Amino acid sequence: MNTAKIAYRPVGLLVGALAGMAAGALFKQTWKALGHDDDAPDAMDENRQWQEILLAAAIQGAIFAVVKAATDRGGATAVRRMSGTWPG
Repeated sequence: MNTAKIAYRPVGLLVGALAGMAAGALFKQTWKALGHDDDAPDAMDENRQWQEILLAAAIQGAIFAVVKAATDRGGATAVRRMSGTWPG
């Protein structure tokens, strides 16, 4: 394992946790902006329809994937700038 990969590991863990929190907050804002309840539906919420549950899951998944990709890429770029080696 090269030095860049080792250096990136703690950075990646921290950035991943922050990205998860940011994605969750962004999803809640997006869900409200789309005109839905303050609470997004949970898969086990029997009072919600399939359509609403699946729509919420799709939006949440898309937001999480974009935020994670952006933060992973940004973290790897920062490690390359500091070490001169891509951590991948």
